[in-house]
Amino acid sequence: MLEDVRKQIEKLIARYEAAKAENDRLRTELHACKETGEAYRRQILELESTIETLKLTEAFTAGGDHRAAKEKMDRLIREIDKCISCLES
Repeated sequence: MLEDVRKQIEKLIARYEAAKAENDRLRTELHACKETGEAYRRQILELESTIETLKLTEAFTAGGDHRAAKEKMDRLIREIDKCISCLES
């Protein structure tokens, strides 16, 4: 009977060690996925900024949509004005 209890305890310890190792592996994998996701988010922001720059550049070149360029400039000016008003407060 004592030997059976000892064997069961050894099995439990082995299962615990296996679960602990799996948990560590999954934590490492999760951390890597989070870093990859953050890198993708940064890349998306950079690409969106590049798209906006290209749209603005196109609007100012010959054949571009001048109305869209004016709207974009107006939005930028409003945003700058908001920033200035926040700094003055």
